[in-house]
Amino acid sequence: LVQLVESGGNSVPAGGSLRLSCAASSRFPLHKYCMAWFRQAPGKEREGVASKYTPGGNINYADSVKGRFTISQDTAKNTLYLQMDSLNPEDTGLYYCAAAYRPDSDGYCSTSRSDYGYWGQGTQVTVSS
Repeated sequence: LVQLVESGGNSVPAGGSLRLSCAASSRFPLHKYCMAWFRQAPGKEREGVASKYTPGGNINYADSVKGRFTISQDTAKNTLYLQMDSLNPEDTGLYYCAAAYRPDSDGYCSTSRSDYGYWGQGTQVTVSS
């Protein structure tokens, strides 16, 4: 069983930065997992923002956040991060951390919601204009 707890959400003005954290609680270190960040704005579908394989592997970003967001991981702390810079009001939403065990993966992780089985409760990010 993997439990995910997000933190770091806040209200910031446009152009600001935030770093989200996702602490993974499991009996074992998260090894051979796909980890991802999703977000959901009011009235919209949940969309994938960034994903990576643990350890190493490819990193994928949604086009809307490329060059502004950075996904990273601290394996010792079993924690996933999302550094968000140059935030704009369209980045407003509830941000979720997700995980999926993929022992046979070639290192690629999708940003498709249906591919992930473990989810956190979300942390709210609000960007004002």
